[in-house]
Amino acid sequence: MWSVRDQALYWTDNLGGRIHRLEPESGSDQSFLLGQNVMAIGLRERGGLVLALAKQLAFYEPGGELELLMGIEYDQPRNRFNDGKVDRRGRYWAGSMNDVDWDTPSGSLYRLDPSLGLSHVRGEVVCANGLGWSPDDRTFYFGESFRYAIFAYDFDSDAGVLSARRVFATVDRRSGGFPDGLTVDAEGGVWSVQNGAGRVVRYAPDGGITHEVEVPLPQPTSCIFGGRDLDVLYITTSRQKMTPEQLGRYPLSGSVFAVRPGLSGVPEPLFAG
Repeated sequence: MWSVRDQALYWTDNLGGRIHRLEPESGSDQSFLLGQNVMAIGLRERGGLVLALAKQLAFYEPGGELELLMGIEYDQPRNRFNDGKVDRRGRYWAGSMNDVDWDTPSGSLYRLDPSLGLSHVRGEVVCANGLGWSPDDRTFYFGESFRYAIFAYDFDSDAGVLSARRVFATVDRRSGGFPDGLTVDAEGGVWSVQNGAGRVVRYAPDGGITHEVEVPLPQPTSCIFGGRDLDVLYITTSRQKMTPEQLGRYPLSGSVFAVRPGLSGVPEPLFAG
């Protein structure tokens, strides 16, 4: 997550229970140990972060105390949150997945309003991964990794309601990849990370592929535009479940990369609660 206010990049080492914060211009680099799995990070209007932990939503001021909010799906012990984003009306959207059987449709999509009311928006999700909105706020993009698809929905920004679900893009499962995190640029292009295939793909609003960015490892996880002009695409990566042989072949696994792809992003909204 890129903070325009802080000119800082935030990312999570979710299995390590740690949040990292980097100011690229000054080189200031900090990390904060929370001791809990942090699955997704959003920015708050009043400062600090809104987080999706494994089973709970939370507020966190880096370096301060963790403020736990409501939990979800305690009747489904295998489920956990996996990704989340803030919309332009200041609501936080977060989706869940089955953390044991990744292709099980037991996940859901939730919306946390600024009043801290939590709504269940959609069920039967197969690994929620990648959320974003078109620049005109009329389309919501939502990836389901092990349906190997990104879906588009009509988005009612006033009510925070989704409708008219359709397939926006698919990933050929024979490629070894699946759609992971995504971001939307200022021209409406959807940048989707293909975990397992070692690349980030940009789809035009009509679903056609316009750009591909190869990374020197198999497991990129998410991406976001940042930098002073929002023209740097930051890409996070994973070393989860990789063997010593694979890590020897791909030693940069788990790194964060930066590339200037010739396009720019839009500022990430702030949670209003």
